[in-house]
Amino acid sequence: MMKIVFFGSSDFSIESLKTLIGKHQILAVFTQPDKKKGRHLLSSATPVKSYALKNKLKVFQPRDICSVETNAFLKSFDADLFVVVSFGTIFSKEVLDIPKFYCINLHASILPRWRGASPINQAIIHGDKISGVTVIKMNEFMDRGSIMLTKSINIEENEHALSLELKLGALGGNALVEAIDLIERNKVKLVCQNDDLALIAHKLKKQDGLINWQDKALKIHNQVRGFIPWPCAYIYYQNKLLKILKTRVVGHNIENQVKNVGEIICIEKDNGIIVSTGFGQLLLERVQLAGKRVISAYDFAMGQRLVKGDIIM
Repeated sequence: MMKIVFFGSSDFSIESLKTLIGKHQILAVFTQPDKKKGRHLLSSATPVKSYALKNKLKVFQPRDICSVETNAFLKSFDADLFVVVSFGTIFSKEVLDIPKFYCINLHASILPRWRGASPINQAIIHGDKISGVTVIKMNEFMDRGSIMLTKSINIEENEHALSLELKLGALGGNALVEAIDLIERNKVKLVCQNDDLALIAHKLKKQDGLINWQDKALKIHNQVRGFIPWPCAYIYYQNKLLKILKTRVVGHNIENQVKNVGEIICIEKDNGIIVSTGFGQLLLERVQLAGKRVISAYDFAMGQRLVKGDIIM
């Protein structure tokens, strides 16, 4: 059994922590400081903090993980391993050198593809057919450490980022257990990443979700899937933000016979709104107008009195 200090912040981190509890000794959990969120700026804890406290684990939230004070505090745990999963901060060499064995990181992609903050989203947005997780021995650079092991899964045709995150979370927890077992048995074989194959997954911004009907139907469909649950793909309809939450490509190998992108081809009660794009047609199935509940695209069309030939923008 390894003595572990765990570092994590997001929902993706929880499955890893959950898997490690009971198999190894969790000395402490480090997570990001609480942030003020919402209209009333109420203090909000990270998902990992909430989960750790429910499981009676010691939680710490230093503002600077690389400070001299935090460095000394981390040394006091006399940990075998630091395990890092979606923590949100790059570690200094001084921190990386603290544990007896390694500082390891679970990343939600098959590295070196999609280094960075949004690997799951970018995999879907770019139409990847395969995703996975990688366990690396960390260095001072973002997601560039030597690879200990990888696990892969197929991305389903209509899978969105949230459902893929749940699958990778479970896969990642098991990958960490396997990696730690290799460390315990001194069977680790590290493989350097090929930087020539690296792609960067930039941090998502709300404006990234804005749909351009000039794009191909398949590209827009991937955008919709990739931005669930945040920031969501959207358009502006009559100057109001309209989230497009579920779509399907229909006839993506067929050039449009209409003159205008964003034009409604037809409205079908059992399906939704079929819209023209730069290439191919896109079926809108679920939408949400700002301040309203999620509804079917057909109900939206009826409520707004949309008809064939209208431009939905």
